[in-house]
Amino acid sequence: MLWIKALHIVFITSWFAGLFYLPRIYVNLAQETNTVATERLLLMARKLYRFMSILAVPAIVFGLLLIWMMYMPSNGGMKMPPWMHAKLTLVVLVIGYHHACGSMLKKFEKGENKRSHVWLRWFNEVPVILLLAIVVLVVVKPF
Repeated sequence: MLWIKALHIVFITSWFAGLFYLPRIYVNLAQETNTVATERLLLMARKLYRFMSILAVPAIVFGLLLIWMMYMPSNGGMKMPPWMHAKLTLVVLVIGYHHACGSMLKKFEKGENKRSHVWLRWFNEVPVILLLAIVVLVVVKPF
């Protein structure tokens, strides 16, 4: 189980690195006026989104495997604690944020972005807050 937990942490960390950086590329795209620079940023964004989407899969799979190992009937049928329900709710929000990033990428590619660089800077903070809440829930187990 420790190997699975270690792999889960590695893939979560890698996935979140992309979730932290991709919106920062969007901030730069929203401010860029040079066509060549815009194309370079779009290429970076496409590659990063594709790579972080790949990283999300094992992160989620290893997380589900951990839940199965810790809380399923083969282990005495323990019920999941409330903090785990809260954590899983936040994980669903992270997945939604990931998809929102993909939607924004499509808008940037079509030249249809309506968001300002200021809005995107605030949007860039969302995964930090989600990660902080998830880590607190997992480590502190407040309820």
